[in-house]
Amino acid sequence: MKTEVLKSIKETEAQSKSVVQAAEASAEKTISDANHEAESLIAKATQIAEDYKKQKLLDARNVSLTKHDAIVNQGKADADKLISSGEKKLQQATSLFVERFKEKLHVSA
Repeated sequence: MKTEVLKSIKETEAQSKSVVQAAEASAEKTISDANHEAESLIAKATQIAEDYKKQKLLDARNVSLTKHDAIVNQGKADADKLISSGEKKLQQATSLFVERFKEKLHVSA
């Protein structure tokens, strides 16, 4: 009877040890899988953030180029207006300059 009880206890200990080892192995696998999934999610989130950053920079660049073009075009239009206005008044300015020059010549003579 004692032998059977001791044998039963040893079998139970062996089974318990086996169950504990299986549980520990399962826990390690679960932790390993969770770590791998976390690394994968971090890598994916990092890539998404990089793509978002690149897109925002590209959008900002496009906006700045559009504004730059608008400013340059406005500057050219303003310059063309000034040139046109100046050309229209060139003859009048020349005549006035000559007239004043003649007046100065007569005054000093």
